[in-house]
Amino acid sequence: MSRLFILFQYLLPHHLLSRVVGLLAQNHLLRKLFIRAFIKRYKVDLSQAKIQDIEKFENFNAFFTRELQAGARPLANTSGAIVCPADGAISQLGDIMDGNLLQAKGRHYSCESLLGGDPQMAELFQEGKFATIYLSPRDYHRVHMPMAGILKKTIYVPGKLFSVNQTTADAVPNLFARNERLICLFETEVGAMAVILVGAMIVAGIDTVWAGEVCPRSGKREIQETDYSHQAPSVELPLGGELGRFRLGSTAIVLFGHGTINFETSLAATSSVAMGQLLGQVASEHK
Repeated sequence: MSRLFILFQYLLPHHLLSRVVGLLAQNHLLRKLFIRAFIKRYKVDLSQAKIQDIEKFENFNAFFTRELQAGARPLANTSGAIVCPADGAISQLGDIMDGNLLQAKGRHYSCESLLGGDPQMAELFQEGKFATIYLSPRDYHRVHMPMAGILKKTIYVPGKLFSVNQTTADAVPNLFARNERLICLFETEVGAMAVILVGAMIVAGIDTVWAGEVCPRSGKREIQETDYSHQAPSVELPLGGELGRFRLGSTAIVLFGHGTINFETSLAATSSVAMGQLLGQVASEHK
């Protein structure tokens, strides 16, 4: 069954399907039908949402990117805390070894390919650390800052829109380096940090708090870099501050430089996580 699922993904028109779903997700008249069906199918819990009455959502996208109540995701207050950027599950985390990240058991892919083929950016994370967080359909879909940072640049990389669930991660080579994505490079107290928002099958869009809708891109699909290093005022986001959101589920990948942070030892592949919980801490030599 899983082989058939993977085969269908190779055959389906990824972008056309996702754009059609995106148009339906913006529809006001069909919103209640879609929302009710989605809640039932994925057992979505709205008890912590700021809006809990589905009548009050403008469309399905508004429901899917719903805001949580104040205090619903308290931030870890440990000294030098690095927090989980999103609700979901750890897909993989660990060391970037010889320029490669672990995608799934027996599958690796290069940091440089993930970063759109930018060797200079990849060099910032040589022998560093990474964490890949999978956001399932039922999860809270806003992505937040693992630590405070100043935005230096973004790189939009066009690509496929394979599903990013574990079945696909196990089967499709270089999955996260093949899919459409937005790379966000920040300067932090310990140096460079990258947060990569990875698109997926039926993801209707990716938004950021500083630029609004970033994906999908209209017109020619090519790598597009935007420099924010000289912007005044700078785009400066605090620990736990909202960075962006997915309109339908996907994956966020966080990269840190060599020797800058240590992950929480209790976390491993398949660990359930919530935004704001302790992901790791700044290495002692950087405190």
